[in-house]
Amino acid sequence: MFKKILSFFFICGSLLANAQYTGVINSNRPGFSESPYSVGKGVYQLETGFFYEKSKIVPTFTIPESMGYSLFFRTSFFLDKLEFNTNLILQKDKVAFKNIFTSHYFTTGVSRLTFGAKYLVYQPTYKDKSKEIRSWRRRHAFDWKRAIPSVAVYLGVNTNFLNSIYKLESISPKAGVLLQNNLYEDFNIVSNIFYDYIGSDYAELSYIVTATYNLNDYWSTFLEHQGIFNNYQTQYNFGTGIAYLVNRHFQVDASTRITFDDRTTGFYAGMGISFRLDRHADSYKIVDTYGNEIRVKNPSYSKRKKFFGRVLDFFKFKKSRKKGRKRLSRKRKNKN
Repeated sequence: MFKKILSFFFICGSLLANAQYTGVINSNRPGFSESPYSVGKGVYQLETGFFYEKSKIVPTFTIPESMGYSLFFRTSFFLDKLEFNTNLILQKDKVAFKNIFTSHYFTTGVSRLTFGAKYLVYQPTYKDKSKEIRSWRRRHAFDWKRAIPSVAVYLGVNTNFLNSIYKLESISPKAGVLLQNNLYEDFNIVSNIFYDYIGSDYAELSYIVTATYNLNDYWSTFLEHQGIFNNYQTQYNFGTGIAYLVNRHFQVDASTRITFDDRTTGFYAGMGISFRLDRHADSYKIVDTYGNEIRVKNPSYSKRKKFFGRVLDFFKFKKSRKKGRKRLSRKRKNKN
């Protein structure tokens, strides 16, 4: 029964054309990419977890070991398509120097504090092939409209309230484009392109591609690749992980990935949770599975009137009854 309920909310959530609210929590974890869709108005969502990263010590300055805590808060106030978020990372780093001798020290602090917003610019609609009964081939053929992605734009600002080893000369903006292709009902691809630390000496361009597959109503898995480029080094990582839906407001996850750059390779592991406080009020169009709007005609009597309006209608009804009522008359019979 619980499985059927989750399926129902998942389907209802996928039927929203203009609103981004879904009946089941939609988390970006455990991947690093970000979906173009908002959580929806009245939803307060927290995606958080712990991570550990380790690599080899190489000449000059490196951070061969890190462990920390990440927090990603998401909400929406004004529009369902507009989301505001905060990304905070607090970590402990091992800072190493290798020249003739090798030395190191440990430091703890904030490595990232970014405030941002994203807006869904475009979302495609798909044809309902379940109504195609004349051709089995057409009914099961791939809908090439699914190759057109949903598109969102991202703008943010990196604060400078950071640990000394991450602090830059000043605050810096961040911009990005977020894409998502829903190729099948259980399979989608999210792609991001970011230009970060704009205007600073450490300005970087990055891309990330994540393929997610829903194994069933509870379990999902992903594969991910990311590349980061700046004036000092080039970094790549390949990751995979799994997520479990405990209930429609709570998810747990675990992930691992291999990282490498120009000088060394490393290992990353993380686990965390996502949960939300749902205060969403329905204000959306009802559509079918393929994004086509379902128009519901409301009968006139369904419109609610205030107290005095109902009183006025009552007297109008009484008056109409008096006008339409015929008075009975009796005729006397003459006795002659």
